[in-house]
Amino acid sequence: MEFIKRYYSFNDYLREKFGERVHRISIDAGFSCPNLDGSLSKDGCIYCNNKAFSMHLRRNSDDNLYNETGRIEGIKEQIKSSIKFYKGKYKIKKFVAYFQSFSNTYADINTLKKTYDVIKEFPEFVGLFISTRPDCVDEEKLDLIESYKKYDNIKTVWIEYGLQTTDNKILKSINRGHTYEDFLEALKLTKRCNIKVGVHLILGLPGQCYKDIMSDAVKIAKLPIDGIKFHVLHILRNTLLEKIYYEKKIKIFSDKEYVSTVCDFIERIPKNFVILRLISNSKKEYLISPQWINKKNEIITEIKQELERRDTFQGKFLSKD
Repeated sequence: MEFIKRYYSFNDYLREKFGERVHRISIDAGFSCPNLDGSLSKDGCIYCNNKAFSMHLRRNSDDNLYNETGRIEGIKEQIKSSIKFYKGKYKIKKFVAYFQSFSNTYADINTLKKTYDVIKEFPEFVGLFISTRPDCVDEEKLDLIESYKKYDNIKTVWIEYGLQTTDNKILKSINRGHTYEDFLEALKLTKRCNIKVGVHLILGLPGQCYKDIMSDAVKIAKLPIDGIKFHVLHILRNTLLEKIYYEKKIKIFSDKEYVSTVCDFIERIPKNFVILRLISNSKKEYLISPQWINKKNEIITEIKQELERRDTFQGKFLSKD
């Protein structure tokens, strides 16, 4: 029986590029966000609580990594402990540095360079992956990020933009603080620098129906991006969304609904888009609902089984939309 690749995973991409398993190490570099520090808002996005997924606890009462040893020392400790763990338990030798928490281009250029430069001290790193907002980049910052491609060991450089949806009304309602057009401008600048672009999307946002999600799929499919990270809306403690949830003003996906919807989305995006993640999860002490998101492996298996049941694959219906 002929093997059919149902979707193009990030693991597939890394194995094709490096010929072996490569692990992405999450780093909290102590950055903030214009949607939290008052530049745009102090409330943040209605669903946001970075503590629910950050791998590393921030150090002091100000909830910030700055301390006597400095920011870079904190990053080094995170990297050293992560590399030691994955080398020891899984025998992994190569890693991607993933600056994940908050907006990792939201600082002056000298601070960004000092922060990113720490990866040069670890020859195990073969890639750089930076998560940020589309309104937190400019040509100078993108040139800096592109410059890491000149180092012999760094073979892949990505920026992941938190877009969430292409619908400006929904972006406004979730207090995102940027527009779809802001993302398109950031995308144009980033592609000029020949940096790979990943897009973070949330499925099931308040006010978002199935038709809206498929509209996102159709729009995203036409863009010169390189990857998509899927996130299912979930309710975290200490967020505005928690209040909305308890007021019964929002409907949350069931696991079956999410599996079906994400498969529909996959059918409508190009085969060359790397699927950077299929399902989000959360630290259980912060998660209110739905609890099924933390059954990550089970959900991924269900997605694979649903694609097989349909006898479908990534991009199957692309030409029909």
